[in-house]
Amino acid sequence: MRIAFFVNSIELETASYTTTSLALAALSRGHEICYVTPADFILRPDDRLMIRARSLNGTKPKKPETFISALKADDAKMSVVDVSEIDVLFLRNDPSEDAEGRPWAANVGANFGRLASERGAIVVNDPSGLSLAQNKLYFQDFPQAVRPTTLISKNIEEIRAFIDDHRGGVILKPLQGSGGKNVFKIKSSDEANLNQIFEAVSEVGYLIAQSYLPEATAGDIRLFLMNGRPLVRGDVYAAFRRVPAKGEVRSNIHASGTAEAAAITPAILAIAEKLRPKLIDDGMFLVGLDIVGDKVLEINVFTPGGLPHIQALHKIDFAEEIVIALENKLAIREAYGGTLSNRALATL
Repeated sequence: MRIAFFVNSIELETASYTTTSLALAALSRGHEICYVTPADFILRPDDRLMIRARSLNGTKPKKPETFISALKADDAKMSVVDVSEIDVLFLRNDPSEDAEGRPWAANVGANFGRLASERGAIVVNDPSGLSLAQNKLYFQDFPQAVRPTTLISKNIEEIRAFIDDHRGGVILKPLQGSGGKNVFKIKSSDEANLNQIFEAVSEVGYLIAQSYLPEATAGDIRLFLMNGRPLVRGDVYAAFRRVPAKGEVRSNIHASGTAEAAAITPAILAIAEKLRPKLIDDGMFLVGLDIVGDKVLEINVFTPGGLPHIQALHKIDFAEEIVIALENKLAIREAYGGTLSNRALATL
């Protein structure tokens, strides 16, 4: 099986990324892997879709650091490949990373991913589903029972009124974004710096105001779902608690959060079950849920990360289960002679 991983850039890939874990798991199972970035698609006049693929130059490293070094090396292999020769295109880019500096690149994965699926590649997560999830408005389509009370607006007076209605505090963040960037906790609409915060966040688009959940002081739980269901091996779930640094409202690892083991309760599994129907309908193969108490703060469908943290905590490499699931999708496609849609295959 040949798997192409679509990422924002080769330069920004690191040994700690979940994509690295997935690539190493694929190599260990005897598969070919390559990397593709937003500038690497070519649609030729004869309607063939080609990709400029970067792959390792004959090496099969086992350690993440060695793998990343080989991927970034000057002698890494570059080749132009017809997408019909790719079995799986795994979309692992973060559109928000490109939204400001390279807006042309933000939707490349979903757009060219759809063309790739039409030419025979299995594309996960399903590109048509991902096109619905270009920002956090996607979250509002899920059951209200699992969402914090939320306002989306660019009007400062609407936001002030929302803050006044939620005396326990409000979280302000951009509609488009990830990694905990520009996330603020507001205690009162009288805060002196509210206008500055509003200007900073609204500069890039709409704002989300969410009621603050007191349980968030202990961090949130990142739970992986695969094919619409919690990813689990034995009695260990692919999950961990992200604990914020002292005095920090964000629990993101990129924002100095730390990873700890998480207890997955029946209540958390019930939350995941409430989300399952839409995730399956949208072809979301691999998803990361960020859960606080009985609410989901975010649904990460583009680049859910954290598998290396889970492996460090539990000595379990869940990347192997994910690659096996891709192998199964390829077998199902062949058994059905290509008659199943990509969206159906994505969550089978």
